[in-house]
Amino acid sequence: MKIVELDLTGCKYWSELHTRIKQAFKLPEWYGNNWDAFWDMMRSECDVDKVIIKGEHSMPKEFAGQLAIMHEVLDRTIEYNKRIGYPPFSYEVID
Repeated sequence: MKIVELDLTGCKYWSELHTRIKQAFKLPEWYGNNWDAFWDMMRSECDVDKVIIKGEHSMPKEFAGQLAIMHEVLDRTIEYNKRIGYPPFSYEVID
């Protein structure tokens, strides 16, 4: 089982959020550091079974909208994988 752990503990900046995503998912250097790029990578380059998100609740309240988008991308990817017959994955937010 391939598990990706995305640790957002202490993340305070937009650029840092995408840097942590890039590192956790081992995305290529040319990753675009935005939600469209994350969606593209999740659909085409991601072969994980489970994503564990840590420290989300420690982030500044200003990130609430960005975190909602991240969850939406993960949810959309789960549905996309089901629709095209790719193995499903799941994600869990823990603190």
